[in-house]
Amino acid sequence: MHLKLFMLSASSVVLWIAPLAALDKTLDINKALQGASLTAAIACAVTAGNIAREQAEQNEIEEIKTRAITADVVDEIATSAYISQQQRQQEAEQILNPCEHLERSLALTYDEGERSEPITQNQLAEPEKNGSENGESERIERIHQLQAKGWGKAKIILEIWGVTKGGSPKYKAAEAEYKRLIQEEGGF
Repeated sequence: MHLKLFMLSASSVVLWIAPLAALDKTLDINKALQGASLTAAIACAVTAGNIAREQAEQNEIEEIKTRAITADVVDEIATSAYISQQQRQQEAEQILNPCEHLERSLALTYDEGERSEPITQNQLAEPEKNGSENGESERIERIHQLQAKGWGKAKIILEIWGVTKGGSPKYKAAEAEYKRLIQEEGGF
């Protein structure tokens, strides 16, 4: 396309200048050749102009296509980055909330009315140090309340002593205390 444009432009110039310089202006045949040459030069110039305009339009179309492809790629990258960010945020939340994740995995989630504050280690130690039956009676009462709601032993131990089911010494001690309180209550 560029070669054709160049050849038409060069031919136009040659056909315009050559007859004027080479041919005699007094002979009729030379005047006719000059006219034909000038007409051919104008035709070549017009054709070259049309080709140049057509190329400019094609370049604009290619430029629009390039911009559209670039916009699609940028959009795809942005979407991928957003999804990636969301996944990292969810993973971070899971890492930062191990208790919640543990409760879900053990199916120990609470309903709206069931949740209460678990007893801390300091609260556990106080009744043992004092040896008061008041602390034990409170625990027994709390056990009965939770049993009335349909809670099982593991869930009650988690609520009152704050330890999850397993073979840990803390859980075994809490389970023994639970059994002792239930047996003592049965002896009353």
